[in-house]
Amino acid sequence: MAKTIYTCRDCGGTNAKWLGQCPHCKAWNTLEETVAEAAGASARNTRFQALARSQPVATLGEIAAVDVARTPTGQDELDRVLGGGIVEGAVVLIGGDPGIGKSTLLLQAVDALSARMPVLYVTGEESGAQIALRARRLGLPGRQVRVLAEIQLEKIVAAIEAEAPAFCVIDSIQTLYSDELGSAPGSVAQVRECAAQLTRLAKTRGCSIVLVGHVTKEGALAGPRVLEHIVDTVLYFEGDTHSSFRLVRAIKNRFGAVNEIGVFAMTERGLKGVSNPSAIFLSTHGEPVPGSCVLVTLEGTRPLLVEVQALVDSGGPSPRRLSVGLDRDRLAMLLAVLHRHAGVNCMDQDVFVNAVGGVRIAEPAADLAVLLAIQGSLRGKALPRGFIAFGEVGLAGEVRPAPRGQERLKEAAKLGFSVAVVPRANAPKHPIEGLAVHAVERIEQAIEAVRGL
Repeated sequence: MAKTIYTCRDCGGTNAKWLGQCPHCKAWNTLEETVAEAAGASARNTRFQALARSQPVATLGEIAAVDVARTPTGQDELDRVLGGGIVEGAVVLIGGDPGIGKSTLLLQAVDALSARMPVLYVTGEESGAQIALRARRLGLPGRQVRVLAEIQLEKIVAAIEAEAPAFCVIDSIQTLYSDELGSAPGSVAQVRECAAQLTRLAKTRGCSIVLVGHVTKEGALAGPRVLEHIVDTVLYFEGDTHSSFRLVRAIKNRFGAVNEIGVFAMTERGLKGVSNPSAIFLSTHGEPVPGSCVLVTLEGTRPLLVEVQALVDSGGPSPRRLSVGLDRDRLAMLLAVLHRHAGVNCMDQDVFVNAVGGVRIAEPAADLAVLLAIQGSLRGKALPRGFIAFGEVGLAGEVRPAPRGQERLKEAAKLGFSVAVVPRANAPKHPIEGLAVHAVERIEQAIEAVRGL
């Protein structure tokens, strides 16, 4: 009878018996029953095989610092997230909800790259006929795209060595299995070892490999956390499947900036890059409405204009504080600051805050815009047309500067905004044409400035 062990799907740690909490990473309800591997197989297959070939010891100052060459994928927004294009020998992991558009985007990229280099599309979830049907629907000729429908790792490795592609897509890593392991496809051991073998192959042969990964119900990539440590780049597909817009966000990138985003629109011909994403995150009101404030936020190197909406309504004995796209705990903190330092009381009111367009804002520079939107909704008075605000608000009521404030102001002026309330430290040294800037140091000064407009 085969011996079974319990493996954590988050960290990959093993235990002889089931426990409610993983003893290694302290996560709850993550241990899954798997078949224990033989000692020989375990010794032959470790995640450390993903490392490149050993190099001689060298002095850091003597090593030539050469920029890596990049090849554009034909999708400008995807190139932005990757840092300019694909890198030889790089391994990219891309995850997202089912039906979000991962396979569609990669099929478009493969078809565009096939004109410049040999490519291979390995599918473990669909047949070759299904891939061909999707390509015809997207209007892709696919004359030079090689396709392999296979889930056995050893056959895939043999095909990559025989075809010698410069770019390869594995769709998806959870469907692969190795004959040297006895566990089922998608298990922690199979995902970890298959990813390690493919990474080693990419580093030794100089082939760029993209791994498609499933996500859990919490939105995290399925499989052990070591999977994200092995690869060079981790991308997440975000967005509502009922909306036509998608966001691709870089969480990890050894060859470029992190937290960069690419914005796509889903059309009948596949995913198309959006050159002006600020238009997505701004509502089209005929006239200014109470509870709406436009924020200039930074996503990687790109300033984006996002509309923050707030609704304040009578709540009763247990008022609710709900936010979509913003941190709920930070919303509660900002309401306390608004009450203590500006005298605006929302203690008995329901407060709802939403970032338009499904974008998630994590930076604290959104604080000032959120407070002004809440104050406008409570008073029932709209902010003037062409108004923007940004700045971090501290517990003492001070308005702190946001990074790269000049770029934010210039982007707002370029899009036709005429009035801005910003931290004093972000006030421009030279006037910006068409933009009146009101610099403030405290939240009460910001509210007074808005009331005077």
